[in-house]
Amino acid sequence: MNVGDVVTNKIKVLGNDPETRGVVYEIYADFDDPREQGVSVIFKNGEYDGFSHEDQKLFLNEESVPVPYWIRDYQFTNVMKLSQDFRNGFWDEIFQ
Repeated sequence: MNVGDVVTNKIKVLGNDPETRGVVYEIYADFDDPREQGVSVIFKNGEYDGFSHEDQKLFLNEESVPVPYWIRDYQFTNVMKLSQDFRNGFWDEIFQ
């Protein structure tokens, strides 16, 4: 997965019913296996979490959705800025 990829959750996650959209906002070295990638995802309700390579298989489905370039270019700095970006509507085009 890459920053800007759209996913849906397979089960209820962070107050989001199954099939709720999320967007990958960060890629990181998986804590369990540094050869793999973990992803951080923000969901439609503004909640966010990280998913290891194994967790991605268990909890997430990738969606093929056109994504604006500014979402693909998102530069994660910290969760306070992420939340502020959410409140300011940065992700709205994906979540509408």
